[in-house]
Amino acid sequence: MNPSDGFGSPRREGTEGTVDTAWARFCSWLECVCVVTFDLELGQAIELIYPQDVKLTEKEKTSICYLSFPDSYSGCLGDTNFTFRLRQSVGRRSSREDVYNRDAPVMLQKETAHFFGYVYFRQVKDVSVKRGYFQKSLVLVSKLPYTHLFHSLLQIIAPEYFEKLEPCLETVCNEIDQWPAPTPGQMLNLPVLGVIVQVRIPSKTDKPGGSPVRQTIQETLLPAPMLLQTIHELDLFKCFQSVLIHLQMMWELMLLGEPLVVMALSPTVCSEIILALVSSIIPLKFCCDFRPYFTIHDSEFREYTTRTQAPPNVVLGVTNPFFIKTFQNWPHVVRLGDIRMAGDLPKQVKVKKLSKLKTLDTKPGIYTSYKTFLHKDKILIKRLLKGIQRKRPSEVQSAILRRHLLELTQSFIIPLERYMASLMPLQRSVTPWKTPPQVRPFNQDEFLSTLDHAGPQLTSMLRGDWMGLYRKFFRSPNFDGWYRQRHKEMTQKLESLHLEVICDADLLGWTKDKSEVEIVDLILKLKEKLIKAGQQQLQVKDGVLDKLNTLINSMVSSLPEDQQAVLSTH
Repeated sequence: MNPSDGFGSPRREGTEGTVDTAWARFCSWLECVCVVTFDLELGQAIELIYPQDVKLTEKEKTSICYLSFPDSYSGCLGDTNFTFRLRQSVGRRSSREDVYNRDAPVMLQKETAHFFGYVYFRQVKDVSVKRGYFQKSLVLVSKLPYTHLFHSLLQIIAPEYFEKLEPCLETVCNEIDQWPAPTPGQMLNLPVLGVIVQVRIPSKTDKPGGSPVRQTIQETLLPAPMLLQTIHELDLFKCFQSVLIHLQMMWELMLLGEPLVVMALSPTVCSEIILALVSSIIPLKFCCDFRPYFTIHDSEFREYTTRTQAPPNVVLGVTNPFFIKTFQNWPHVVRLGDIRMAGDLPKQVKVKKLSKLKTLDTKPGIYTSYKTFLHKDKILIKRLLKGIQRKRPSEVQSAILRRHLLELTQSFIIPLERYMASLMPLQRSVTPWKTPPQVRPFNQDEFLSTLDHAGPQLTSMLRGDWMGLYRKFFRSPNFDGWYRQRHKEMTQKLESLHLEVICDADLLGWTKDKSEVEIVDLILKLKEKLIKAGQQQLQVKDGVLDKLNTLINSMVSSLPEDQQAVLSTH
């Protein structure tokens, strides 16, 4: 394609994360759309990429190529859908706070250091091709973790593309560039190839586990929209059906950010279970690295498989059986096989000793020496197994699972949130003439002493060593990530309160008996606070920032002209 076709126009992110106006709407959803094919000389190669001037590094392009094809051991014939996640090259991060991330739930925030790849792979016999097979992947690359939405879009786009090829993708990209930006709390209509996909973008103010999305049909929309109940949730029951009796263990491993490998027969199964595991601790953000589909060609392969140090806090999904040898020193390995039925019920894998993880034909099982801190929820397991016998729909089983995991995580987090809130300085201690007070430091022993009267036992029926679980959690990246985020939010709240009390103070009255140096110093400090408020997207009462700007201008105009000129350049 040449630059005049509309896909060569400049628009992409620079190293500082700035975005030109051309393709701005497209890149609020996607980084790019790729077609990866198999070339006899080059191997896996990018055949097409839109927009053409997308700034992907050679390392990122190579990773996309390798991760977009199922491992040869998978034996995937027909159409295969899966998800991968790759590390971005350095230099992309923006210093400015993202408005979308400010308003989105933590599990749906845009990635700042990784890309997701949503893959639709087709492999069919074709005698006209030298290898005897047609092999291609259509890949949507995005910073957004909208698994269900993007795979739903691929179901619409990919069959059309494989039939009509290049012009179809051009149409799709132009349509996406007309979509409204993803805005938390908004119901959006997204037209693509004659279908209107209707979605609601969740907001961080939504009640966890709230009611399902209701369709809002507008008379002007023809054809009627295809409503997606969720943009990100998976069929949890399908993902966990062979490990249901070990759900408590899997939840604890995720909560603690333990190194874990899931070996499955296909990239579809391994990527879905990894994404399901990461989502099992919602509303807590999983702060470790995770790779839904990981191969020996991954740029982090050596880093993650070295035996010279302890395994990293990462969760990997793999299909290559040779990984069994590679990961023998990892503390937790889940090997999944075909789903087998024991009567009406899916056969549950057993927990086995790590020493038995030796050969390529290792049987399915959870290879670990981990002992759970909490007891199994036998009532939940019985309820789910009874649901299978009664042929309860998978979406209902998934809803039961999702609610259980949400309530379990909330029971764990609520005491932490309550204690963290007690570290916030009193509002009356925020005064205009002093820097804002600081959040008190988190004292682990002090927190643990609150558990007797305000612990998880108030909201959870599960028994076990909750205190031991908290102690181990304090050493995990998930605690570090949660604490940093809460501390940042509380510090920003104190900054917002400080701005509000400054605006209510009589600043002009204060300046009347002050020297020029003191007034200039105050003006510079206030200007700095305004800039910081803009960069951090501080949420303050309406009119506060405008009022502060007016106050600064009034103080500047009271100074001699030479000083005014100097201040106007700052």
